[in-house]
Amino acid sequence: MTLFILGFGYSASHFAALHADRFSAVAATCRSLASEERIVEAGFTPVRIDLDLTAFAAWLRTADVVLLSAAPDEAGDPFLPLVRAVLPAAAGKRFVYLSTVGVYGDHGGAWVDETTAPRPVSRRSRWRLEAEDAWQTYARASGATLDILRLSGIYGPGQSAIDTLKAGTARRLIKPGQVFNRIHVTDIAHAVAAVIDRSGGGIWNVTDDEPAPPQDVVAHAAGLLGLPVPPDLPFETAELSPMARSFYGENKRVSNARIKRELGWSPTFPTYREGMAGLAKAP
Repeated sequence: MTLFILGFGYSASHFAALHADRFSAVAATCRSLASEERIVEAGFTPVRIDLDLTAFAAWLRTADVVLLSAAPDEAGDPFLPLVRAVLPAAAGKRFVYLSTVGVYGDHGGAWVDETTAPRPVSRRSRWRLEAEDAWQTYARASGATLDILRLSGIYGPGQSAIDTLKAGTARRLIKPGQVFNRIHVTDIAHAVAAVIDRSGGGIWNVTDDEPAPPQDVVAHAAGLLGLPVPPDLPFETAELSPMARSFYGENKRVSNARIKRELGWSPTFPTYREGMAGLAKAP
């Protein structure tokens, strides 16, 4: 079985690193020499789509699994037009698309699951839902199998409250009643593997077990490091980028019951406490 990754980002690269042994070959797209070197260092085959699409087409036709992890913009998913052109028929091909729970929008702290109708609030989440719909349309027309993984707030090595505290940039924003789900990048990797092994297509929430206020996560991480807890910063008066402010405009609790029940997946890091504990111990 071979794997072709379209967009070698944080989550996709962790999946490849943890599960490369299940594939006879792994390739990933890139657009620069620096990203090409990163893929080579990881032990995989780089495919420079900015130079020549010949290798892209060859890998797309022969790969058993295609992992889609590029962010869409107002023009849509950057890879979908290329995939449609190369593979108008794709029966037997497995596509796995990494999306976001942001597509559900704001639910005032209520629980949502895969049956909840999406109603995205932010521009980025609207683009994600549009990309989901476009990939589903392609899958139906081409005969491909498509799984969509809706991911909660991603954290892991180099990307967590542990890192911002060490760097002295952590902030403890307080917005009463606000909760988020999170997901450790290792658990995303294992969820992708579970989908490839056991799913025949579908939508899956990939999230931890405990939605929690963001300030609690920062305080817990500070305690693990023996650092002072950053002072409270009221959300209303905080200076935030439009992107950060829109993130706080979505308040919900996301259920992972379906992927647990139907695919047998469960998080290695069920809450932020286990996840932060592991990251705090890392060199």
